[in-house]
Amino acid sequence: MRKICSAIAAIIFVASGGIAVAEGPGDPTAVKKEDDGKWLDKDGNPTYKITDGTVDWFTYSGYRRYHSDCHVCHGPDGMGSTYAPALKDSVKSMSYGDFLGVVASGRKNISTAQENVMPAFGDNPNVACYMDDLYVYLRARGDEAWGRQRPSKKEDKTEAYTKAEDACMGKK
Repeated sequence: MRKICSAIAAIIFVASGGIAVAEGPGDPTAVKKEDDGKWLDKDGNPTYKITDGTVDWFTYSGYRRYHSDCHVCHGPDGMGSTYAPALKDSVKSMSYGDFLGVVASGRKNISTAQENVMPAFGDNPNVACYMDDLYVYLRARGDEAWGRQRPSKKEDKTEAYTKAEDACMGKK
């Protein structure tokens, strides 16, 4: 009987994908700049670029978007609240793809003590159009590359960024 239970447990374990191991985003060093002004790390994930107190446009925009839509639940500057976790910490152990998936589709965490629900924002253009910006800002916060203040110096918004933003928001 014990062998049968062990075999069933092994089948369920394999079928469920095994243990979920958090894989963080890796080295944040910016190595490539896209036409829209987005910096990428060596793995092709969006990252921040801060030089002499000047942040890239995506970090600046992410700060603005975070404080427009996310801080209500997740607290100021990604630091968390009694209601929702600190995203500046969560992004350290989350892949870029996982981050996009949670923001777009939401998440429900239930424990014996509480139930946390992250709503899906994939249909909300005020969030969906700026997911990379949010990720970059939170990545900078998580790495402590940027503090709690609003960026006072930023790179200019590129024309390619503006065109992509307009297209995403449905502007013609």
